Amino acid sequence: MRGTPRNEPDCVAKHTGQTLTSGWQLVLAPSMALAPTSPALQNADWIAAPCPGTAATALEAQGQWHRNAPTPLHDKDIWYRHTLAAKGKATLVFEGLATIAEVYLQGALLFTSSSMFLRHEVDVDLLGGEVLMIVFRSLDAHLDGLTGPRARWKPRMMDDQRLRLVRTTLIGHMPGWCPAFDIIGPWRPIKLIPRGEEFQIIDTKLRANLEGKTGILDVTLTLASPFAGTTATIECSGITAPLSATTPTQFVARLVIPDVERWWPNGYGDAVLHTVTLRIDDQNKSLGRVGFRHIAIDHGSDGKDFQLVINGVPIFCRGAVWTPPDPVALPNDRETLAKALDLVHEAHITMLRIGGTFVYEADAFYALCDEMGILIWQDLMLANFDYPAKSAEWCALLEEEVKQLLGRLQASPSLAILCGGSEIAQQAAMMGLPTRIDPTPWFETSVRPVAQAVRPDLVLVSSSPSGGSLPFVANSGPTHYYGVGAYCRPLEDARRAEVRFASECLAFANIPEQPTLDAFLPVPPVHDPRWKMAVPRDVGASWDFEDTREYYLAHLFGVDPLRLRLEDPMRYLNLSRAVVAEVVERTIDEWRRPGSVTAGALIWFWKDLIVGAGWGVVDAVGRPKSLYYALRRANRPLRVILCDEGVNGLIAHIVNDAPVPIDGTLSIQSLRNGTVPVAAGQAPVSVPAHGSISISAYTLFGAFFDASYAYRFGPLAHELTVARLLTANDTKTMLAEGFHVPQSAMIEPQDVGLTVQLDQDGEGWFLTLASQRAAYHVRIADQCFVPDDSGFHLMPDTTKIIRLKPRENANTAPSGFAAALNSNQDVFYRTSDTA
Repeated sequence: MRGTPRNEPDCVAKHTGQTLTSGWQLVLAPSMALAPTSPALQNADWIAAPCPGTAATALEAQGQWHRNAPTPLHDKDIWYRHTLAAKGKATLVFEGLATIAEVYLQGALLFTSSSMFLRHEVDVDLLGGEVLMIVFRSLDAHLDGLTGPRARWKPRMMDDQRLRLVRTTLIGHMPGWCPAFDIIGPWRPIKLIPRGEEFQIIDTKLRANLEGKTGILDVTLTLASPFAGTTATIECSGITAPLSATTPTQFVARLVIPDVERWWPNGYGDAVLHTVTLRIDDQNKSLGRVGFRHIAIDHGSDGKDFQLVINGVPIFCRGAVWTPPDPVALPNDRETLAKALDLVHEAHITMLRIGGTFVYEADAFYALCDEMGILIWQDLMLANFDYPAKSAEWCALLEEEVKQLLGRLQASPSLAILCGGSEIAQQAAMMGLPTRIDPTPWFETSVRPVAQAVRPDLVLVSSSPSGGSLPFVANSGPTHYYGVGAYCRPLEDARRAEVRFASECLAFANIPEQPTLDAFLPVPPVHDPRWKMAVPRDVGASWDFEDTREYYLAHLFGVDPLRLRLEDPMRYLNLSRAVVAEVVERTIDEWRRPGSVTAGALIWFWKDLIVGAGWGVVDAVGRPKSLYYALRRANRPLRVILCDEGVNGLIAHIVNDAPVPIDGTLSIQSLRNGTVPVAAGQAPVSVPAHGSISISAYTLFGAFFDASYAYRFGPLAHELTVARLLTANDTKTMLAEGFHVPQSAMIEPQDVGLTVQLDQDGEGWFLTLASQRAAYHVRIADQCFVPDDSGFHLMPDTTKIIRLKPRENANTAPSGFAAALNSNQDVFYRTSDTA
């Protein structure tokens, strides 16, 4: 038996082999107390462990660890073991070990690893029955033994400044918003791949480019031994080209595909993928899939813009910062990731940013994003710290990390931006580092050369945020914009700040829907310590993000949050959910309108890490919050926007991101008492593909009407204005609608005549809603079912169909209620109401 370590990033990339998922066990031990052959280790109380997975996941399954009160694990050594049944020559592949790991086979050391982000491979000769052991050494003990250059700045949000010296995740190390989850274990798959095949590919390179409408595909294959076959060709999209030998073991091919179907982001066209097939004699083998797209960055006439241009079309990046579906287990499987990404896709998101405080995602994640047309802004797993750029060892680990990351994503069309990390330049500037000093010199020396060699099509960003007179100013390059939000600026600041691209924005303490609170956090809101534990805050700040939300509750809805939550807690929760939706929807509308300088808005962040009023668009159990529905409406590829331009009145904008033009009729109507039209008008419109138009409400009305209440001539004459885009045919189907509601105009409860009917058809359960008066922020509450829309406005002359999707393990019919902010009663529905 022997082992020879390798860590080439693309070795045996096309051979899946056997993933070693079952039969793993783990045991906890004091730091550095045991060796792989210790009798005490062999006789310890081992427990079953998932692989891939984390130690916390295994302990949680045994009731020995709880995410609501996590106990530390980094102070211990954690041993894993597995008995191998295979025989013969094989390669063991370790795709991720967190973090300080030693790997043994039958007690002999195979290799050590000091980065959780590196893949390792080792060749072995197996007799059968060998025991594979991995010990994950105490991170605390490892940090105690580290020394490094003195940091020029120290971020307050991190619990241990020495983490800058180790390549590990920052999950669990950011008090104030991230629970103390210690990530330890084989968090990515371990595979066993037989060697000795007659035709074994050890390296595959696919590079797809788009030149005009022509696709160019370059393929390079490296074999374990000289090719002994007769013919070998590559086929893609109906075009075939022969493989030509450059050496006895390396072969290349170039395919030129005219009028190739292009890959487009979600909402801008179809995300077309093409299978690349290797044909050897009479056998076919898939080499993977590619997408043909061209990506560029437009910096604008003043050099400050940050506009992605895909296939020649400027893209508004509607999106969010991704968080793992489970921050403890860090799932790899396609089923779990697909469930999470389905919600992303249904929210019309075009871009996800994988932030530097989390982890690189599994292969299945990027494959799903390729299929769904979701662009990826990929941070390196670096954030906030002054990293040791002069350490050759640290830089070598980072360079290898980038090689491996881009190697496995070499054919992914969804990958668009590679960024050096999160808030590194911002921290340096805020902590007083002179602007003449580069806080990320390793980006130019270790990252850029690798990226340009492996993925020259990517947009490269040294740090998020960056650009401008200071890295965090909003009017140049990508920024983390919290003017509207944490800094309690008025909504108008979203325009005044001239945000060019918000790679983070609009963080609030978003309250989950009541079914989640009832099931997982049944405590008094705001006042209970268990509630406050889940509310994010910046370490050292005298305020938290609930205070931020309450500022806008008072400012937009004209209520006293303190008094309201004391006297009517449920009303407080409902208004709080609505105000976040209102702020986010209005702000994204402002940024998407024609004439805006903003080219992207990525909400911070996607999913809560624990149950509570966190930053998440969806809660920790996967149920959409009010913000999700607001984001889904604001992100629709076809969107009608009503913007208040002061004395210039309301302007109706129609944004059409889709690849087909729209012809229709744009109507506008202002209502008094929720029923009486006091002004109305309409006009035919034509909206180009990937384009937009703007029309003044004065033009639509055909006369002066103060719809924005800018002139203050007497009391307000109406409560809301609605603009609708209707089809041009006789049926007048509504394609999109937009609303403008003057401040605090529709808050007082009254009888709006809201009705709801529960029905069922071949697709499942659905609700039909109608209202005698305009109903404001209509929400649907159901314990076991999730609506496809909530928090919408309902006009008196329309009905709205809401589909209900059962949650996991739902074994009952829908039962819940509909309610509006301006309604004085909830309207219940249940199965017995069905006709």
